[in-house]
Amino acid sequence: MWSDLAVALILFAATAAVVVWQNSRLGVLWDASYILENSFRISAGDVPYRDFPFPYAPLTFLAQAAIIKLTGRVFWHHIAYCASVGGLSTVLAWRILLNIPRGIVAHARLLAFVLSAPLVVLGVYCIYPHPFYDPDCTFAILACILLLQLSERRASASWLAFLTGVAIAIPLFIKQNTGLGFLFSAVVLLIALMVVEVWNKRSVRRYVWLLTGVVAGLAAALLIIQLTAGLNNYVHWTIRFAAARRAPPLSDMLEIYKNVWLLLWLAGFALGIVLWRLNRKGNRALAILSACLMILSFAWAVVYLFVDSDPSEQAERLLAVWPFVLVVSTVFALLSLRRRTGVALVLPFILIGTIHGAFLSQQLWGSTYAIWPLLLILVASTITDLFYLKGKERAEKLFAWLSIPLATLVALSLMIAGARYVWTSERLGYANLSEGEMQRSKLPALKGLSVRGSWISDFEELVDYSEKNIPREDGILMLPGEDLFYYTTGRRPRFPVLMFDHTVNPYSAQEILELARAKNINWLIVKGDLQLEDDQVDADKDQMLKILEQDFKQVESLNNYDIYRRKTGNEDEDEDEDENDEGSSDER
Repeated sequence: MWSDLAVALILFAATAAVVVWQNSRLGVLWDASYILENSFRISAGDVPYRDFPFPYAPLTFLAQAAIIKLTGRVFWHHIAYCASVGGLSTVLAWRILLNIPRGIVAHARLLAFVLSAPLVVLGVYCIYPHPFYDPDCTFAILACILLLQLSERRASASWLAFLTGVAIAIPLFIKQNTGLGFLFSAVVLLIALMVVEVWNKRSVRRYVWLLTGVVAGLAAALLIIQLTAGLNNYVHWTIRFAAARRAPPLSDMLEIYKNVWLLLWLAGFALGIVLWRLNRKGNRALAILSACLMILSFAWAVVYLFVDSDPSEQAERLLAVWPFVLVVSTVFALLSLRRRTGVALVLPFILIGTIHGAFLSQQLWGSTYAIWPLLLILVASTITDLFYLKGKERAEKLFAWLSIPLATLVALSLMIAGARYVWTSERLGYANLSEGEMQRSKLPALKGLSVRGSWISDFEELVDYSEKNIPREDGILMLPGEDLFYYTTGRRPRFPVLMFDHTVNPYSAQEILELARAKNINWLIVKGDLQLEDDQVDADKDQMLKILEQDFKQVESLNNYDIYRRKTGNEDEDEDEDENDEGSSDER
């Protein structure tokens, strides 16, 4: 339909525009550097897990490496990628939202459009706008969910079910915890669904093909990994090492549900349900009041914008809708077990498992920025479940007066509070994004990079110095690795680690010194002030520098970088003589 095409284009263009706008006003050097520096390294032929430590799944990095290989090292190409994936993710979410209530409730198209509107500001790449694995993983999961819905509508197409199963394995190789949560939930629930169908003496051919596709997808991926990087290397870095450095304790995972306000929002929702059930005369005003009571948690996120001006406190109220939606959707999914069939029966549980898998990395505060589409799908599923509370005949006459106001209030609340969340960049508070004038890079490789402060001009000075004074064949160690140095200059990195953060760096300061000797690293570049606001990274940098100064001597000081060169034998002897002279003077 032409109307569907128009809606898809509007949602795509609006979301992509927000991503481009975000890139025009902020640049997060630490995260952008890790993705693109390693992607450049891969494009140059280095194999992760085998040639260098790498605690992340490969597909996001391979995608960026392919962009570099095909189109060159230009930053705005990656912006275009993020805008495209962001826009497509919103369109996929809209199609999923449309399929959930279709054939069950009236005005399904309007309901789907209203619920997808918040993704214009809360889309997968709208909050953090540079290439990253969290948004890519959500994009892949949305594609899998839509394929599950399509394969159910075309039950006779075994090939589609098989391809859907193959696709279900892909998110695991984009981000481990989110992908594993999705894969595990999907496989377990599809097996359970197949058992139910066997019990009811119905065909399970489609589910067999789905699970066969999952096995085939996993087998193919693991075979490729074994032939390239080695499966043992992959398991060591992406599972053992990553879990040891980042996995939170279970008590922290459950902390989001220990909230008095959550009980209040659940009580309001329950009261709204009671009013909806008791509204036997079809009073429209009472139906709207029921909707208002059900969305108190969403409304509070907007009201709080006028209560407290602290962006951190405002963000907490917005993020508080997550545990509320998870609890409500779990209850309604359980209550609807006998009413639903097929994918619709298990979809809420798959999403709930996936979301909690995502929380394994940075929990509620850090992990939700790229998974807002999943929350809205749960909202749509819950709204559809409300249809059955009054019985089909009675609900058909009045449901639009509950569902549309409910969806509209949820959407407006998320758009208003979400826009504020995006504008304040509270999720990106770990980086200094607000101080100084906006600078845009003049370097060809960094065309499209915009950062406030002197970070870009200082880095351009470093690039100019390195081109004039450091031979391209010489090995360089960047400390702590916040900049797009190798990506910008095209130099081949020699050191195994490009960023020195405890989540990605497995080496001690002494091991780094020994590796620098073994890898023939002749130059050490130390960044002074970091955009990243992390005291631990600064402390680790100082500790490593103290050890590395055994082998390196400072030869230049730029605006924000100190340049060190490996000491020669004569320089070591001179230093020993100086120390001896100082000792003799002290004795006298």
